[in-house]
Amino acid sequence: MRIFFTGGSGKAGKHVAPYLAAQGHQVTNADLVPLGHAGVTDLRVDLTDAGETYSAIAGIPTMDDLDLAEKPGYDAVVHFAAIPRILLRPDAATYATNVLSTYNVLEAATRLGVRKIVFASSETTYGICFAQGERRPLYVPVDEEHPTVPEDAYAMSKVAGEVTARSFQARTGTDIYGLRINNVIEPHEYAELFPPFLTDPSLRRRNVFAYIDTRDLGQMVQRCLETDGLGYEVFNVANADMSVAATTREIRERFYDGVRVHREMGRDETFYAIDKARDLLGYDPQHSWRDVLPDPGAAHD
Repeated sequence: MRIFFTGGSGKAGKHVAPYLAAQGHQVTNADLVPLGHAGVTDLRVDLTDAGETYSAIAGIPTMDDLDLAEKPGYDAVVHFAAIPRILLRPDAATYATNVLSTYNVLEAATRLGVRKIVFASSETTYGICFAQGERRPLYVPVDEEHPTVPEDAYAMSKVAGEVTARSFQARTGTDIYGLRINNVIEPHEYAELFPPFLTDPSLRRRNVFAYIDTRDLGQMVQRCLETDGLGYEVFNVANADMSVAATTREIRERFYDGVRVHREMGRDETFYAIDKARDLLGYDPQHSWRDVLPDPGAAHD
């Protein structure tokens, strides 16, 4: 597939765009700074500018495509570009940038006939991650039916993006899938970041004790590209286990006492439910911090 990938130079995108290229896709990275990866074409685009966005998606993907009898269009758009959290820009700028860029990408892609769009939403939409003080989910594990009522500008922008995407899907019939991506972890960060998480699970409360390995995020996007006909859907994206050594029972007792439990859970199962992605897309995460670090709780089993 010819993929127009926005934000391919960001923390998640710099792994996912090359992952898709390695699967045989032609990937164009639309970003303000180049990725500089041999397998990915860089294109500098300001996605808050509607004209630039439309022109970029309407343009020819690569130099090699000049040799074809007709100019090819993009088969899919993967929209990851955003100000990625609060406290990087003023709240108003974060909201405006993310909402406007998402609208521009969706409008241009659908008007140009792109039939598959995958966009990055966020775990923050559930209103837990960046809440003032402590906020607990209404029930666990947290699935896609859980209310999305955030109070911060970043998460508000992601909820607005979901509403916008649903509207464009209703208008055009395009397959548009939103990914509520949990805390993105690069492979080298297991050794750097996780040792404190294993001894103090409270450090992971705001992320519902979950995480997503960039390699499994790449797999998730690939599954979305391979799966047609779902219309508009949102999916939680996380790894199968938690980012802490405490068991699910221990986490429930310490942090979620009184919170409804929807179903039985495995010993180390994520509280950020990925059942829907497994069932509809065949998503099957392969990576874990346990591949790199010893599990301090295993000796007590």
